[in-house]
Amino acid sequence: MTAPIKPFSPHCERNRLPILETLRPYFAASRRVLEIGSGTGQHAVFFAPAFPSTIWQTSDVESNLPGIRMWLAEAALPNLPPPLQLDVNGPWPDTRFDGVFSANTLHIMGWPEVQKLFVALDHVLEPRATLAIYGPFNYNGQFTSESNRVFDAYLKQQSAVSGVRDFEAVDALASAIGLQLAADHPMPANNRLLVWKRG
Repeated sequence: MTAPIKPFSPHCERNRLPILETLRPYFAASRRVLEIGSGTGQHAVFFAPAFPSTIWQTSDVESNLPGIRMWLAEAALPNLPPPLQLDVNGPWPDTRFDGVFSANTLHIMGWPEVQKLFVALDHVLEPRATLAIYGPFNYNGQFTSESNRVFDAYLKQQSAVSGVRDFEAVDALASAIGLQLAADHPMPANNRLLVWKRG
């Protein structure tokens, strides 16, 4: 029987350092961070050592959990508990978090799922929590680069419900659950790291 192959994302390897350096001041004092859509698990095993006093909780849909478990088992870090099964259309954990991070998820989900995500966040975020979301965004209905326009077309070929999201629409969802935009960081490859704070 062939042993399972640990998943690997070259994109995660390229973007992990600039994301970490940008996240450091926001999650430095966090006790428990939920990563939504952990993918392969590569970000988690890279970020967790930088926040040794923080429980970094991975999560994803069921099909991605075996790969995440492989990365976590190899890293064997004390602040990386087993991943949670999390689908925005299903139940969410009862635990509350003072930090939430998600990378490259909003443009994959359909817009109704993005809306469900923020509704659910209202119940898992602590009163003084921080939310950080990484990915491409449009501003004033316009693409910020030709590469993002091409990427959006590619996404829509894969799924009609996918696509680069408008910053203003996402910010409105955040505002509706008591989050205020704290920072909008430009990142490599025409991505952004958006940070909201509550309280």
